[in-house]
Amino acid sequence: MKEFTGERVIPGQVNDDLWAEHLARYAFASRFTAGKRVLDAGCGTGYGTAALAMRAASVTGVDVAPEAIAYSTEHSIASNTVYLQASATNVPLATASLDVITAFEVIEHLGNWRALLEESRRLLAAGGLFLVSTPNRLYYAESRRLDGPNPYHMHEFEFQEFRDALAEFFSNVTILFQNRVEAFAFHGSAAGASAAVQLDAAADEPDNAHFFLALCANGPLPNIEPFVYVPRAANVLREREHHIHKLEEELDQSKCWLEQSIADHHALQLAHEKQTEHLAAQNRWALELEEQLTAARARIVQLQDEAAAVATGYKAKVAELEEENRQKTAWAIDIETRLTADLAARAKQLAETVRLLDTAEQTVVERTEWAQRLDGELNQIRAQLAMIRQSRWIKLGRTVGLGPRLD
Repeated sequence: MKEFTGERVIPGQVNDDLWAEHLARYAFASRFTAGKRVLDAGCGTGYGTAALAMRAASVTGVDVAPEAIAYSTEHSIASNTVYLQASATNVPLATASLDVITAFEVIEHLGNWRALLEESRRLLAAGGLFLVSTPNRLYYAESRRLDGPNPYHMHEFEFQEFRDALAEFFSNVTILFQNRVEAFAFHGSAAGASAAVQLDAAADEPDNAHFFLALCANGPLPNIEPFVYVPRAANVLREREHHIHKLEEELDQSKCWLEQSIADHHALQLAHEKQTEHLAAQNRWALELEEQLTAARARIVQLQDEAAAVATGYKAKVAELEEENRQKTAWAIDIETRLTADLAARAKQLAETVRLLDTAEQTVVERTEWAQRLDGELNQIRAQLAMIRQSRWIKLGRTVGLGPRLD
C-alpha cells in the first residue's frame, strides 16, 4: 500500500482522531444496512466495507485504485464482501440491484461529480437509500488556511449548493452535520451498548459544520434520530494527556532544536565576525590596489605621452630615411643605367675583339699551312740537292771546274 497522504485512510497509519472521524460515518450508516444489499463506493482500504458487512446481507466495495482493491481483498475476512476495481461513476452492477449505497468523502474528488449521483440513482432499488458525505467548504478552507487548498479535491461544497445538487437527483434529501464534540459519557464495560443521548446544543449553523452527511432517496426516508458515536479515542482527558505528552516531547525536541539553533547562530556569528575581519582586510587590500591602480594609470599616461613623442620622432626619422632611400635608389638607378650602357659598349668591343681574334686565328692557320707547304717543298729541294751532290756527274764536273756550285 502506498504511503499515507491524508487522502486515503490506511488502518494503523492514522491517528485515533482521524480514524474515529471516518469510522463514525460507517457506524451511522450501519443502522440502515441490516439484511440489505450494500455498495461502498470509493471503499479505499475496505475498513468501512468491513464495518458495513457486519449487519448487511452483502456488501460490494468499489474503488478505482488497484492498490486499494488489492489491500482490501488481502485484509478482508467477511464472506459476504466482494471488492471490484471500478469507478464510482460507472459501477458494473445491474440497475436497481442495491438497497443502500455509501459514498463517504468521494464526491469532492470527482471532476464530474454529477455522474456519481446519477449512477447511484440508477443502482438503487425502489425504497433504496443513498448516504453521501463531504467536508464543508467554508470550515475546510478555514482549517487549511495555512496549508492552502487540498490538491486532491476537484470540487468542494457549501451547504446550500450540496442540498441543491442532491435534490436534482433525489426527491427526498436530509443533510446532517457531523461534528466532533466534547461530552460526558456514563457507561459500563460492555462494548456497543445503546445509550440515551441528551443534546443541549441548539440547532447548529450549517456554515460551522465540519462535514455534511446526506441521506437521499426517491421514496420515504427512514426515521433519522441523532446519532452519537463514542470511539475508544473519546476519552477526552486521556487524549489530552496523550497530546500533552506528545507536545512535551515536541517541546523537548524544539528545545534541542533551539539550543542547536543558538549554537549554530553563535557559530554563524563567529563566522560573521571572522568574515567581517577578512572583509576589512580585503577592503584594505582593495584600497591599496586602488592606489596602485591610480599610480599605474598615471604611469600609463606618462608612457603614452613618451610613446607619442617617440612616435613623432620615429615618423620624422622614417621620413628622413625614406628620402635618403629615395635618393640612393635614384643614384643606384643612374649607376645601373651607366653600367648597363658601359657593359653594352664593352660587350660590343669584346665581340669585335673576338671577331678579330677569329680572323687572326684563321690567318695563322692559313700561314701555318703555307709554311708547312714551304717546309715540305724545302725538304724536297734539300733532298734533291743532296742527291745532286751525291751525283758522280756533278762531282766530276766540279773536279774539272764545270757545272753549278752547290755549297
